[in-house]
Amino acid sequence: QVQLVESGGGLVQAGDSLRLSCAASGPTFSMYYMGWFRQAPGKEREFVAAIRWSEGSTYYADSVKGRFTISRDNAKNTVYLQMNSLKPEDTAIYYCASKTYFSVGYYSASLYNYWGQGTQVTVSS
Repeated sequence: QVQLVESGGGLVQAGDSLRLSCAASGPTFSMYYMGWFRQAPGKEREFVAAIRWSEGSTYYADSVKGRFTISRDNAKNTVYLQMNSLKPEDTAIYYCASKTYFSVGYYSASLYNYWGQGTQVTVSS
């Protein structure tokens, strides 16, 4: 099975930047999509961004489009989330996820079958 380990979270001020990393190990050749989700206290887990592992196509939630960038390094089996112009409403636990089977879609958390432990991002105003 695929193992995912996130890093890079922290406490920043509004307007600052952070880069999250997610290192994958195991049968990474089986990954179709890698995604980032986030969950704020009292809210449901929501989609942030996804990347199609083989070809690099990227997808974003409207709330982060233009501010966040998802990318991958195939050689390192690592996916990144560059977060710029952070806002207090970006505060959440950020989770990396992997979808290792073929099906249509990348938006729903239920489509992903492997998850990291999460990393806290806190943006102060």
